[in-house]
Amino acid sequence: MEPAGEVDLMAGSTILHQHELRMNAFSDQAYICYMYMKILILLFVSSFISLTSFAQGAGTPQQKVVAGRKNSAKQQDKPYIILISADGFRHDYAEMHGADNLLRLSKQGVQAASMIPSFPSKTFPNHYSIVTGLYPAHHGLVSNHFYDPERAEIYSPRNRRQVEDGSWYGGVPLWVLAEQQQMLSASFYWVGSEADINGLHPTYYYRYSEEIPMEERIQTVVNWLNLPEGSRPHLITFYLPEADHAGHRYGPEAPQTRQAVQFIDQSIQQLTAAVAETGLPVNYIFVSDHGMTAVDTAHTLSLPAVIDTSNFIVVEGDVMTTLYAKDTAAVRPTYAALKEAENGFTTYLTNQTPAHWHYNSKEDSTGRVGDILLLADWPSIFSPPDARRVVPGRHGYDPRIVEDMQATFYAWGPAFKEQLQISSFENVHLYPLIAALLELPYQHKIDGRLEVLEKVLKKPLSGKKGKK
Repeated sequence: MEPAGEVDLMAGSTILHQHELRMNAFSDQAYICYMYMKILILLFVSSFISLTSFAQGAGTPQQKVVAGRKNSAKQQDKPYIILISADGFRHDYAEMHGADNLLRLSKQGVQAASMIPSFPSKTFPNHYSIVTGLYPAHHGLVSNHFYDPERAEIYSPRNRRQVEDGSWYGGVPLWVLAEQQQMLSASFYWVGSEADINGLHPTYYYRYSEEIPMEERIQTVVNWLNLPEGSRPHLITFYLPEADHAGHRYGPEAPQTRQAVQFIDQSIQQLTAAVAETGLPVNYIFVSDHGMTAVDTAHTLSLPAVIDTSNFIVVEGDVMTTLYAKDTAAVRPTYAALKEAENGFTTYLTNQTPAHWHYNSKEDSTGRVGDILLLADWPSIFSPPDARRVVPGRHGYDPRIVEDMQATFYAWGPAFKEQLQISSFENVHLYPLIAALLELPYQHKIDGRLEVLEKVLKKPLSGKKGKK
């Protein structure tokens, strides 16, 4: 269902303007009366749009609202969580680039030394790991781009049909878990939120666009929280791309990246101040999907000539290239030839990858991990396959080897302890924490464990653990 705010105010103005052209024959007094009536009509239409949009939680015409949903009486008493992701916000960015507001908030609450992304340290797999509690090989988004043998398709974030098709996505995202239990959720962007996963979207969600101003986005969150209790979301996701864009284009230590980090910092300050006006006890979790590192742009790697594309489907990447065998007999000899050709990259059979990746043929639930992986040795990268400009900032490396890949975790609000610093942890452990805070039980298997992060909470969760 589209929000009622799609009434076109400009269309009404155009109709009135056509009548204005006929006003030349009228007296000045008549014209003044006419203009007064026009102003009243436009104010009425504008007020109608604002009130209707507010009633539906709609900030802009782009918002999607699923009709007919209400919080159950039980869920109306549950906590509120805003889960914020700043894409590419490296674990040390706040200190490096002077994000004073975030540093202040993190010191009031909980700050981790870092949050360790799942492998590969890419955007789509890690955003989805955060909201499913599963490693990429278990939820199916194994990279930003990958081949699905059953569909004979390469998934791409730029393919709108694939992005919105819930059958690509495994696991049970937090908003699906909430909606299944009659708790409303909202998403101002998150990987998977545009898809009908298990037949469900968040009650309020958006198709991804970077055209909506930050002030409007913040006001939309406030509007959601000002809805009546039956229509008010208890879980909100909020995504910020600016640090990733700047880090890629200019490098992680560039002044432009500092500006992006400070823009995010100011946006969080504006968001928290605006939400505070609602009077609701809102908890915040600020994270990122991965970090960013400076790479060698002068000596890029070419795809080794020993790869016979008649035997493999090749999905090229800047840090990792994956080979999917058309003929499995070609896997062993090609692997041997690639090991001989290694120069700036390391070759893996997918049944022999490092155990801490959880990224191998044995754990591959969807057949998308492939047969052979070529991983660039930091700071090397592969040449872009489409002749794009080589940019100085990249991610995708093993986050336990290249610490620049590690992400950020801050949490503050009434549920969290204050002035607490914790050691690094894997991002799959966020899911059971959030599920437990919202008192949402689940029976499906995940990789995250509540005991890893339960210590960040003021009150023990005895009797409220997420797992049934």
